[in-house]
Amino acid sequence: METMTFNYKTSRKLEGKAHVGVAGSGDLELLMEPSADGQAHVEIRTTAKGFGDIWRAGLDRFFQKHDVAVSIQINDFGATPGVVNLRLAQAMEVLTHEQ
Repeated sequence: METMTFNYKTSRKLEGKAHVGVAGSGDLELLMEPSADGQAHVEIRTTAKGFGDIWRAGLDRFFQKHDVAVSIQINDFGATPGVVNLRLAQAMEVLTHEQ
């Protein structure tokens, strides 16, 4: 199991919480909530070791599009980058529809 942490400077606050996906074969669980300090923080726990550059690239794209101060916890069980993008989009949809 590998744990990675990424941080981003952001400016837009969101309210509410989102929980999407499940930690199962080829999928991931993603929990998103407002950040306490107004920045974005992502913690990833994954069974697939050595993919930090790919995770960073995907998260960089996400935060370029969504300048949101959130804390994200990802529990990965071998999800592809496409599934990661889907779960991030689903969580944002949950949060933006709650406001």
